[in-house]
Amino acid sequence: MNCILITLRFRYRPNTFRSSFTDQVESLFTASVVVSIATILITVCEYGVPHTGPWLLHVMEVLFWVYVSVSMLASASIYLILWSTLTFPIHTMTPVWVFPAYPLLLTAPFGSTLISTAIDSGQLGSLNAVAISFASVSVQGCAFLISFMISTAFLYRLMTQKLPRDAQRPGIFVSIGPSAFTVAGIVGLGNKAEEIIPADFLGNAHAVFILKVLSYMVGLWLWGLSIWFFLVSAGSLWKYLKPDHRLPFQMTWFSFVFPNTALVTATFQMGRAFESHALEVLGDVFAACLVLVWIMVFANMLRSLWRKELLWPKDED
Repeated sequence: MNCILITLRFRYRPNTFRSSFTDQVESLFTASVVVSIATILITVCEYGVPHTGPWLLHVMEVLFWVYVSVSMLASASIYLILWSTLTFPIHTMTPVWVFPAYPLLLTAPFGSTLISTAIDSGQLGSLNAVAISFASVSVQGCAFLISFMISTAFLYRLMTQKLPRDAQRPGIFVSIGPSAFTVAGIVGLGNKAEEIIPADFLGNAHAVFILKVLSYMVGLWLWGLSIWFFLVSAGSLWKYLKPDHRLPFQMTWFSFVFPNTALVTATFQMGRAFESHALEVLGDVFAACLVLVWIMVFANMLRSLWRKELLWPKDED
């Protein structure tokens, strides 16, 4: 439906295709099509590979390398277009500036899921797991560092300009995604280190154990960072609990959902890594709350459509 509607938009308003890459707001979200593809591919790994022959695993391995190439090109190209055509003042800065790097942030979760499903279905021997895991870590590290550098600019903006205005406030939740997606991918790979890495890797009998512990420690560090960003993001909405304050619906409300899916996945991964029942229960609580939030956001979107507050011409005053 999204593809059909956006195609109709470009068909009837041809200039909007080009302007979507140079618009101050819309340009930041053009990477979402690549993120959507990653989500589809991850889901195919989870639900398709265990129930088919080895042919689908081979297809997904090829698509993994295609996705790595496409995500790198898309992220770099979008940022180059933005830096060549637009100027973003620091007082308008939000974590949404990170979004063109989001396709890269799905690489390690994709690689981890692909390897895990190959192990669970007994097909690991037909997969080049070492190459996939190290490529995943390389691209994920690149994405996290890009996001981390942009996040420092956001903290500087908060220190000098206070919190964003109402319409931009939900976008603060995007700051959770980089660290949480990195935890989900890196710790997921660490959990399968014994199956992925050869016992004599780098000529050291303890290499597998060292890599596993390293992935857990990095995951724990970044999981704490994602929790801190979650508290800051949730705290920024505190004033809207008062009766005399209302947060108007914008499509940015979906930022309440998508970045927090990474936090839920990261919490489950940390629970499995440390065999912590408390973390697994916390992940269940996060997941239940996330479903309720998604229902609330979706219901408000339908309400805004019904009241002609979305997808409706505005008065040209």
